[in-house]
Amino acid sequence: MVAETDLAAEVRIVIRTIEALLCDFERGTLTRRQLALSLAALVSGAHAAPQQTGLKAVTINHVTVRVPDLHRTSQFYQEFFGMPLKQQSAKIHILGVGNSFFGIEQGDGQAATVDHYDFGIAGFNADEARAKLKARNLKYVDGNSKESFKFHDPDGFQVQLNAPDYVGHVS
Repeated sequence: MVAETDLAAEVRIVIRTIEALLCDFERGTLTRRQLALSLAALVSGAHAAPQQTGLKAVTINHVTVRVPDLHRTSQFYQEFFGMPLKQQSAKIHILGVGNSFFGIEQGDGQAATVDHYDFGIAGFNADEARAKLKARNLKYVDGNSKESFKFHDPDGFQVQLNAPDYVGHVS
């Protein structure tokens, strides 16, 4: 939700822009056609602005895949892309990718799949994020952790949300 002061500031900017366009038109430095096109662009730009949702994804924190051979896959990514092993357990490896990471989990089948992807959310608040999902009739998983949780988007992809500095956990 846009704060009232932010909305008032945006309205003042639009009014100043319109006044400047009218002054240019009255002085003859802007044709009637240019004025009409400028006003149309100003209005269409205002309508095209995305609505604030209260959640702002600022990073792709990580992607986690499930594979038939954890060690083979982990070794490939470490050697081919130079991704250092940051954390590991018997069934999970977390490889570093800059400020993000790549998770590899031992799968049960022969097919490799994307398990989930994760967005780092500015000012992450798990309770607020869950309320926004509930308002869209989307169900979340992972109990009531304040650090991170997962949900399925409308297309069925599993998505994880947390603060941008989340470093992952192996179990």
